[in-house]
Amino acid sequence: MVKINSVIPESPAFRHGIVSGDILDKINGHNVKDVLDYMYYAADTSIDLVILRDGESMDIHIEKDEYDDLGLEFETFLMDNKQSCSNKCVFCFIDQMPKGMRETLYFKDDDARLSFLQGNYVTLTNLKQSDIDRIIEMKLNINVSVHTTNPELRVKMMHNRFAGEKLKFIWQLAENGIKLNCQIVCCPGLNDGDELRRSLTDLGSLMPNITSMAVVPVGVTKFP
Repeated sequence: MVKINSVIPESPAFRHGIVSGDILDKINGHNVKDVLDYMYYAADTSIDLVILRDGESMDIHIEKDEYDDLGLEFETFLMDNKQSCSNKCVFCFIDQMPKGMRETLYFKDDDARLSFLQGNYVTLTNLKQSDIDRIIEMKLNINVSVHTTNPELRVKMMHNRFAGEKLKFIWQLAENGIKLNCQIVCCPGLNDGDELRRSLTDLGSLMPNITSMAVVPVGVTKFP
């Protein structure tokens, strides 16, 4: 359920009497929790909405052109909180930034929704199987920060005990037709040399669903 912040005048939602403050509960029988649910389920031409107003439930049917927006606006773009990074990577550029700048510069996002919508790279470490199932159902192509396909080394580089086991999600996504752009931040003495060859070979086995593979040299600043 998501609170509607405003309704665009003359939009399908406006013409059907939906107003600011209403709660969007379901679209075509599906619960709505964030922008992906809203965009995916509202793309149909025939829409059945469940709207909550003052504790009462209302059923609203809307016919529209495919992909036309319903005209609902929400408090935030994601209709939900941003997902932050749970890693502490040895090469993290945010950890290397000088102190005293604006607070938003220090926020580490690791959000698969922003990967699809805005091209951000994600490590997959904060995703559950249900998140992967939704990506596959919605056919969301995403960008993945791999860094290494060696599970033990990935744990070491990311300082996250789940980093190695979450590598399985890359194979699961690719084998289900999801297109992945991958990147490796190459750190001398860690994931270069034989480890880099291993990672490239492993990822190469998933082509053509691995659509690009970038190897980026690590950058180090003078700031701790």
